[in-house]
Amino acid sequence: MTVKEKISGFFQQCVRVWHLLRKPSLEEWKAISKVSAIGLGAIGLLGFLITVIMTFVYPK
Repeated sequence: MTVKEKISGFFQQCVRVWHLLRKPSLEEWKAISKVSAIGLGAIGLLGFLITVIMTFVYPK
């Protein structure tokens, strides 16, 4: 396969996926938002806990 064929095939796959896309329903949107917010909060909490622990381990 040449580079031109690879690029052409990639764009054909992109167009195929684009045609399958649809707008999420309100219920799907709410579920995705909740999961994203929980994940973001968990990562933030983890970072905060690591900062607190490191403050006690290595005080200034």
